[in-house]
Amino acid sequence: MSSSGFEFEVRIGPPRLTRFERARIIGARALQLSLGAPPLVPQSAVGAGVKETIELARIELESGALPISIRRTLPSGEYQDIPIRALLQGGVGQARGGSSRSSRSGRRWA
Repeated sequence: MSSSGFEFEVRIGPPRLTRFERARIIGARALQLSLGAPPLVPQSAVGAGVKETIELARIELESGALPISIRRTLPSGEYQDIPIRALLQGGVGQARGGSSRSSRSGRRWA
């Protein structure tokens, strides 16, 4: 078991949250917040300066407060439902700054 007491084997896809999954989660949660859903983190954890729903959704995601799962599907139809907590332990912070491949290498696309 890990130090947080939560163990889950990710069999499909990378063991962390992808940038596409991250964007989808933050966007969907920001929409919910803008439509009046209550925040899932205490105001003391957020800070007084946070007023934008996207920023609040990002804080909720990084704190692990969102009770959701990601469904990853293979072309064969096989799928796995992965709790968000398992993907956050895989390193959501690593995806924030970009991937190991640099798409901004100074090339200009025609």
